[in-house]
Amino acid sequence: MRTETEIRVAGLKSLVANLGLVEAERFIALISREPFNYTEWRKTGIPDMDLRELSKAANQYSRSLPDEEAHPKSL
Repeated sequence: MRTETEIRVAGLKSLVANLGLVEAERFIALISREPFNYTEWRKTGIPDMDLRELSKAANQYSRSLPDEEAHPKSL
C-alpha cells in the first residue's frame, strides 16, 4: 500500500502527463474552489459511454458554448 505522499505525487504526475502543467494546475484550482465529492462524481458525473463517444460529445458541447465561456481568458 502506498503512502499518501506517494499517491499525491503519482496523481500530480498523471495530471501533468495527461493535461500538461497549466491545465493540471487549472484542474486543481477548479476542484479546490468548492466542496467536491470525487467518489460521488465518478458514480454520476461521467456518462456511461466509451472514450471516443465521450470525446465527441465534449467537443460538440464545447462548440455550442459562447466563445468567452468556451475559451476563458483567465482562471
